[in-house]
Amino acid sequence: MFKMVLLQFGATLVATAISAVFFGVHGAISAGLAGLVCVVPNALFALRLGLSAAKGGSPSAAVFLVGEFIKIATIVGLLVSIWALYDDLHWGGLFVGLILALKANLFAFLVKT
Repeated sequence: MFKMVLLQFGATLVATAISAVFFGVHGAISAGLAGLVCVVPNALFALRLGLSAAKGGSPSAAVFLVGEFIKIATIVGLLVSIWALYDDLHWGGLFVGLILALKANLFAFLVKT
């Protein structure tokens, strides 16, 4: 699970570079923020599942579902706060960062474990 978080972080860096080329500085910042909006809750969720598994056995379905709900609500809340607080938001950069960070799991099959 932590490899997926690192893969998402790498995708965020790629999205930031792509957005810097096509959209400039504000696009790069928007892409970086959008990627971090996905990476940070996923890292906390992976840490929570890892701690739950380390305590004893595998985490229950309830722990997983509640954690997933909290993760999604956090992502939505952070996206809304970026929209409200960052005046120079570039929507193209935001979408590039968000899409690449969320679709990084498709590239997980290419990484050998």
